[in-house]
Amino acid sequence: MSLPLVGISLGDVSGIGPEVTAGALARPAVRRALIPVVFGDGPTLERFPLFRRYARVELAALGRVESPTVVEVTRLNEPERVPGKPSRVGGRAQFAFITRAIEAMREGHVDALCTAPVSKEQISRAGIPFMGHTEVLAEAFGADVLMMMDGPRVRIALATNHVPLSSLSSLLTVEKLVAQLKLLSRSLEPVVGRKPRIAVLGLNPHAGEGGLLGREEVEVIGPAIRRARAAKVDAHGPLPADGLFARPDDIAGRYDAVLAMYHDQGLIPAKALDFERTVNVTLGLPVPRTSPDHGTAYAIAGKGEASCVPMVEALLKAAQLAAVGSRGARPGPRRPSPRR
Repeated sequence: MSLPLVGISLGDVSGIGPEVTAGALARPAVRRALIPVVFGDGPTLERFPLFRRYARVELAALGRVESPTVVEVTRLNEPERVPGKPSRVGGRAQFAFITRAIEAMREGHVDALCTAPVSKEQISRAGIPFMGHTEVLAEAFGADVLMMMDGPRVRIALATNHVPLSSLSSLLTVEKLVAQLKLLSRSLEPVVGRKPRIAVLGLNPHAGEGGLLGREEVEVIGPAIRRARAAKVDAHGPLPADGLFARPDDIAGRYDAVLAMYHDQGLIPAKALDFERTVNVTLGLPVPRTSPDHGTAYAIAGKGEASCVPMVEALLKAAQLAAVGSRGARPGPRRPSPRR
């Protein structure tokens, strides 16, 4: 069986993306699992001996490659690609890497996409409206998608992504939550071999205390759960987040996934439980997409201090999802937590 072709967008050239990508692709386990197609900046990639050995292909000539390949999207001047010193030109470049990788996805030249970390701030400063990879991919494919943190101990999907807390109440609707619960259930069912059990969190403290601390649980989240259950989704809640995550080792035995209402409600426990091995998976796309669960880390960029383990995990997850030939990004079986 041929190895899956995994497209990799290099991320912010001034962040740790280039070095963790190089480190991860040098790992034997990753080399055995996939053929990388790296979309990035030529001079930045040339700093790493690994990428000098890769084939070079123009985007217009890209097809189904048979060996590790670099697609040179930009050639930035040295001041525009200094580790730890982001630039507006670098902001435009990292967005270009994403868009070129998406083109390759559309054309069937890659079987999955793994995105290195970008800076929303730097892309926006370059004059490009940007809220995150998930939103760009959803628009590019005209798909309703769901961000999910897939970790060794718990899977946590997000009802809302990169939005201000002040807008949460208006963004949560019965229809939206029902659609998300159906997508989450549909994506996980092939993995767990049955209808997955989904814990649905409340928005307010103590899941609203029956309406005393907020009406969203009574008027939106609760009705959405009931409607989803009527559609044969095994959803439970609304549940208080602090109560559920207080005993994280019990979650896997009771639930296959958690639907959190907002970004930090889901990402704080996901990162606290296993920062290095939790992978960001986008559900609902025609081609799987993953990314490591960290940012650009300018403070340590270029110093050799960044761990490539999160990128290793993201690449292996992308290869795994591509290998099963899923129509949407479907997470694999949970792995045991490593010994510390």
